[in-house]
Amino acid sequence: YITSLNIEAAKKEFDLCTEFLKSYSQSKDTFTSYRREVERLLHWCWLVCKKPLKDISRNDIRDYLQFIHTPPKPWIATKIADRFIENHEGIRHANPAWRPFVVKVSKIARQRGKEPNKSQYQLSNKSIEAIFAVLSSMFSYLQQEEYLEVNPITLIRQKKGYIQRQQTRKVTRRLSRLQWLHVITTAEQMAVEETQHERTLFLMSCFYLLGLRISELAYIPERPAIMGNFAPDKRGLWWYTTVGKGNKVRDVAVPDELFAALKRYRESLNLTPLPHREESTPLFPKLKGKQGLGTRQIRNIVQQVFDRAIEQLANIGKMDEAEDLATATVHWLRHTAISSEVEFRPREHIRDDVGHENPATMDKYIDTDRVARHRSAQSKRLKPDVEGTIL
Repeated sequence: YITSLNIEAAKKEFDLCTEFLKSYSQSKDTFTSYRREVERLLHWCWLVCKKPLKDISRNDIRDYLQFIHTPPKPWIATKIADRFIENHEGIRHANPAWRPFVVKVSKIARQRGKEPNKSQYQLSNKSIEAIFAVLSSMFSYLQQEEYLEVNPITLIRQKKGYIQRQQTRKVTRRLSRLQWLHVITTAEQMAVEETQHERTLFLMSCFYLLGLRISELAYIPERPAIMGNFAPDKRGLWWYTTVGKGNKVRDVAVPDELFAALKRYRESLNLTPLPHREESTPLFPKLKGKQGLGTRQIRNIVQQVFDRAIEQLANIGKMDEAEDLATATVHWLRHTAISSEVEFRPREHIRDDVGHENPATMDKYIDTDRVARHRSAQSKRLKPDVEGTIL
């Protein structure tokens, strides 16, 4: 494919970009996002601009930014597909269904029968910021490798012109107290109905009481979530050890309720009440097979709980709460957990447990200023009170 492009430098640039991406291979999420942006740019350079990377200028980058805002429909897919698939002989080949861009609809829109429309593809501010960050890093790497003299991203002075700025802080998506109460009660009911849902109950408990990301509970070959991640220190205090963003290891304090839940869960699996050090049993074993649940399976389990909780809320007439919960994702559980903790725990303790290096990141979970601002606005009146005025 590369040799058919008739771009002399394409093979060399492909090799350089591959080496660049290998630097991020230890973090699956980072690697995936970097690969996506590098891949898109290379396709555009070679297929649309018909230039090698080394000839890309500042004006070309501007053209590229316009291109990715409204990519051609043949470049857009309506569902995520693997780049490569295997034939019956186990040989990998390009997947004809794969596209550089994917248009999606919200979960609730999908439930209501709405299908993705390629004409409605839209690039978010977060995606644009990622594009600038990834491509600038890649061009800097090519400079260090003495392949490029100039980083064209740094020549774009007004990057903020491509990104819409928000005056007020965006409200963090999280469950209300009523929604969470129904979610966890649903998980408890499921565990009573079927023993296998003890796994479901403990999963939901971990999300809320530890404030973890889904990748920190999933069984990923490079860093599998195992029972041995729970362990006491020399003082007898129990911690959950995980690897978070940036491949950084951290210990999360285990509260008493989760400690009790861990014992109950392990007993349902016919294990000892507490794990021994370095125990390799998957934290959430599959019902069939030796490995643990991956991110996709965990999302499916959480969605089962959400769906039953939505039905319960609707049955008691809480339609607004039910419809809002229908839009929730797994990551809302992390936000819900952190938001509940800021009410009674020191911020630095929460920061260290959830793995936020920047203290300012915690601000988005504290909306007391927003509440106060809204409350003060309630005194505004359409018609002013004027003493002695007769209408």
